[in-house]
Formats: sequence, structure tokens, C-alpha cells
Amino acid sequence: MNGNVPSFLRKFVKIKTSITTSKGKKINAVYFVLPDYLSIGSDKDFARIPLTPMAAQSIADSLHCFLPTRKMVNDIYKAAKMKLEPVPMYAFRDSAVTMYQHNLIIEGQRRLRKGLIAGIKKDVVISGKIIRDHKPNRVAIYGWHKLDGNPIQPLYTGHINWYVDYSHGIRLVYSTIYINKKPMDYIDVLKDKTLRNLLCDEDDCDFYRYDTSDIQKIK
Repeated sequence: MNGNVPSFLRKFVKIKTSITTSKGKKINAVYFVLPDYLSIGSDKDFARIPLTPMAAQSIADSLHCFLPTRKMVNDIYKAAKMKLEPVPMYAFRDSAVTMYQHNLIIEGQRRLRKGLIAGIKKDVVISGKIIRDHKPNRVAIYGWHKLDGNPIQPLYTGHINWYVDYSHGIRLVYSTIYINKKPMDYIDVLKDKTLRNLLCDEDDCDFYRYDTSDIQKIK
């Protein structure tokens, strides 16, 4: 929040999507996402930082943003200029050393290329599964698409919300969605039975944000 982020994370990238209603009406939408996962540091020395959903939500709130849905992660992958092969790691998955090593591997793949990047992390997402999971305090993750377009990680709420490992990434989405060029807040879009299909492909799209009060519980 003090601005210690690389310059490429200061400008959003446009994502376009559309649906056709049962009456044959086409609805277009545009939203804006970070070109890469949340990072700290400078352009020459930065690292992508996995976070708990509570910390990610706190940052998102401060920047008028939200976390993506499963459908949005898929749409971002389709739109990505750089689609990189996922690189799984198996030892000390939740250690800072592994997180940084994974970042170096991604940079080796990227080779200083610029633009919307995908396929390098599992996204922390919002999902109706969180509300309906029989266990409390869940985090939803999804993605890590292979080059054939299929995700390694299906939509999953098996981890408790304080669990973080090297594979988790935070992609921020600006909270204003443009529906046929008219601005709407993303929550209003998700509450609309028709428009929600622009952003969400689940049966239930009624989980909008993580509870940041849990940050204090962890501290």
C-alpha cells in the first residue's frame, strides 16, 4: 500500500466477454484486471507474493478491486498474451524460499516479455462453494492452466483460509464492470440473474468477498 510494486502492476488490462440471453439478445461486458499476479519490489527486483484471501481482500478493498471468479480466470487465460507452462514444485510448498524459487522459474520462462500473463499460478477466487462447504473458513482456488487450456487445479475449497503456498496467486480485478458500456459494481452484476453469467459460471454466485476480520484473528 506504500507503493512498493513494479510499474507494470500500475495499469490494468481490458478483458472482453459476452453472453446471449434466451431471447437472443447479446450482452457485452468489459472489465479490467492486473496483467500479472500481485508482487512487491521494483521493475528490476520483484517477486510475486502468495497471500491469504483475507490479506488479498484487504488490499483489493483499498484499491477498489475484487478477486476473480472461476469463469473470469478462464477468460483471462484465453485473453493472455503470454501463456506459460505451469511448473509444479513438491518440497516445502509453503516456505518463503520455495515461493521465491518459483518466482525465479517464472521469470526464466517469461524472458522479460511484457503483457497479460497466465498459466503461472492458481488463482485465489471468490466462489459460492465457500458458503456451502460444510467446513468453515475456507479459501477457494482454481486454475493453473496447462498449454492445452485445461487447468491443473479444479475449483477447490479444501484448504483452510490461512493456508498459503507457492502456487497461489492474487489477481486483482477493478470493481467497475461495463455492461454495454454502462458502469456497474461487480456485486450488482453478480446479483442479477442474467448479468451474473458474464462473470460467473457456477450455480450459485452469491459469495462476493472474503471476511477481512479474520486477519485480526490470525494476528
